[in-house]
Amino acid sequence: MVEFFTETYLGIVLVILGQSLLVLIPLLLALAFLMYADRKVWAAVQMRRGPNVVGTFGLLQSFADFLKYIVKEIIVPAGADRFVFFLAPMLSFVLAVIAWAVIPFNDGWVLSDINVAILYVFAVSSLEVYGVIMGGWASNSKYPFLGSLRSAAQMISYEVSIGLIIIGVIISTGSMNLSDIVRAQDGDYGLFSWYWVAHFPMLFLFFISALAETNRPPFDLPEAESELVAGYQVEYSSTPFLLFMIGELMAVVLMCALVSLLFLGGWLSPIPGLPDGVLWMVLKMVFVFFIFAMVKAITPRYRYDQLMRLGWKVFLPMSLGWVVIVAFLAKFEVLGGAWARWAIGG
Repeated sequence: MVEFFTETYLGIVLVILGQSLLVLIPLLLALAFLMYADRKVWAAVQMRRGPNVVGTFGLLQSFADFLKYIVKEIIVPAGADRFVFFLAPMLSFVLAVIAWAVIPFNDGWVLSDINVAILYVFAVSSLEVYGVIMGGWASNSKYPFLGSLRSAAQMISYEVSIGLIIIGVIISTGSMNLSDIVRAQDGDYGLFSWYWVAHFPMLFLFFISALAETNRPPFDLPEAESELVAGYQVEYSSTPFLLFMIGELMAVVLMCALVSLLFLGGWLSPIPGLPDGVLWMVLKMVFVFFIFAMVKAITPRYRYDQLMRLGWKVFLPMSLGWVVIVAFLAKFEVLGGAWARWAIGG
């Protein structure tokens, strides 16, 4: 029986499918409750109740919304390119899902433990903009098209700073494998051994860039209701709209996972002596998502020119300068190799 799953093509395919579902199903369930938490945090800041009717404390509100989108009629604009119109939300959803193939939740708990995991995530996240552009263009309306163009410029602008920030982490680790990056943060000082200390300024730049990359407030300019009538997805309804929203929220949670892995030690315990494990990874992701939700609730939306100025005139020079600084700190092993974990073996 063991040989069937390790030596035959059908068995290997079944194992891969089972592992994929083991990641995808809990992730989709988590998205439902994270959306509920997002709305509750927003409501608490505004001193109102938020979802509280469907299920105990409103816990089933996200599932009710899901059912509503499933049973609604799919409306396609008369002048739309039907093939591209339906391909766009599916592309956004699929690209958001496959990025999780290289995300480790614990030591060895990863679908594909590849040496170029950072490049893989960066490549997949870069492609996600195509779903937005295709959706805006295929709708055959100027408002969705303007929203998609905004999104393209915004995502490209902030991917540059995200990439440079990650280069600093790669220099310190000597590897692009996400599991190796977490192991490099395993030290005698617990949470003070993590990269949030060594790369402290870049933690904030990465977080803000992640907000812009995922079109979250205060950088939700592609969906600005005041001037674009909800942006690139305004002509979508029912399941296609749901796929866009799931893809967008899944990209947000992916950024939470990357912040946890790159700067907060992933599955490592914050206190020496406590066992490491997947629980720490989940708690860190929930904490980062809470910060995402708080920013959405308390920060006013930027103007588009302010968004572009911040990305190109502030974040790009700062992240590029930090790469040079980290290279020098790692080369000369300053502070016992705090920026050169590859030299001291973690």
